[in-house]
Amino acid sequence: MPALPDGTPVPDDGALPGWVRPAVPDGVARPFGVYVHVPFCSVRCGYCDFNTYTASELGGGANQAAYATTALREVDLARRVLDDAGLGSRPVSTVFFGGGTPTMLPAADLARVLRGIDDAWGLADGAEVTTEANPDSVTPDSLRLLADAGFTRVSFGMQSAVPHVLATLERTHDPRRVPDVVTWARDAGLDVSLDLIYGTPGESLDDWRASLEAVLATGVDHVSAYALVVEPGTKMHAQVRRGELTLPDEDDQAAKYELADDLLTEAGLGWYEVSNWARGPEHACRHNLAYWRGDDWWGIGPGAHSYVAGPSAGDGEHAGVRWWNVKHPRRYAALLEDGTSPGAGRELLTPAESQLERVLLGVRVREGLEVAALDPSRRPAVAGLVARGLLDGVAAVRGRVVLTRQGRLLADAVVRELTP
Repeated sequence: MPALPDGTPVPDDGALPGWVRPAVPDGVARPFGVYVHVPFCSVRCGYCDFNTYTASELGGGANQAAYATTALREVDLARRVLDDAGLGSRPVSTVFFGGGTPTMLPAADLARVLRGIDDAWGLADGAEVTTEANPDSVTPDSLRLLADAGFTRVSFGMQSAVPHVLATLERTHDPRRVPDVVTWARDAGLDVSLDLIYGTPGESLDDWRASLEAVLATGVDHVSAYALVVEPGTKMHAQVRRGELTLPDEDDQAAKYELADDLLTEAGLGWYEVSNWARGPEHACRHNLAYWRGDDWWGIGPGAHSYVAGPSAGDGEHAGVRWWNVKHPRRYAALLEDGTSPGAGRELLTPAESQLERVLLGVRVREGLEVAALDPSRRPAVAGLVARGLLDGVAAVRGRVVLTRQGRLLADAVVRELTP
């Protein structure tokens, strides 16, 4: 698992800097979302570097059965901190339970945490409430309980429909179960997303096509497809280093992305972010869009990150604050039980850093961002990127930076040219 970033200390009471005050451009408050990290998994997949733990890794003092109570302690802390900063009056637009495997907790526990969030701030009308789940971690009854509690979406970690690919990823579910869980979720009234990974060692283009066709056969309205990134410190990284597994080259990854875009587009799912496709705007994941648009959010749970922007001008030196919690569930629980913030560190963003992030995230979404949002020194680069086929020329004439498909494949390179 990656180390937490360096940062300055978080006050014991979690208080935000004094310059953080409500910003209400055009009379509309910035949207506010809540992320809830559930750090439990039944097994650790070889490629995973998320902050998750199996029962054997946790040891004493990190009680999965008590996790909902622990998370609600942080909800109470968050309510006090945001109230003190004048930011506590906004209803929650989106809630996202991620992990780990949130559905390793009983549905009643997830519902209790959601009620606590609703009690603290209120859920906005039409709020989006999502949980991630593994296909083998739900039942028809548990999905109905979640829907009755106010959940609106479920995102299943399918990853692949091909048994040998799932085995390499060390995923434990039976791919034949996926159509069943999609049906159960839809019958419960939940919107459904399926998450895929491409570029697993040993995965052929035909394997990837089979996974995409299996997804489309379910009729879901949202699909995420992420290229496998093998991080140092993971079991798979060690296997690659020892020569036991061979990673695909960049051309293979590009071919698989293009195949995904072709098949998903033909089926009526349009891209709205580099790795995400939806049947229409109403099916896009609004919580993730909030990250890409720079909205405020509070992350509940060990290792969770949070972000609050300052007023448009900050204090002249700062434009936002980001902080993160301690990583281990045992330490996280102990701090909250003592009435202390679980924050491990934070960074105060300068206007220049905030602008860099705006470009980094904004170019990833289909709507793009305004050319005027770029640093003046980088605006001339737009014409060159259009000429190379990486930015949409019509959008550029209209004053927006929008990636072409080739640009999506090279999004990081595009960002480098658009930032000082």
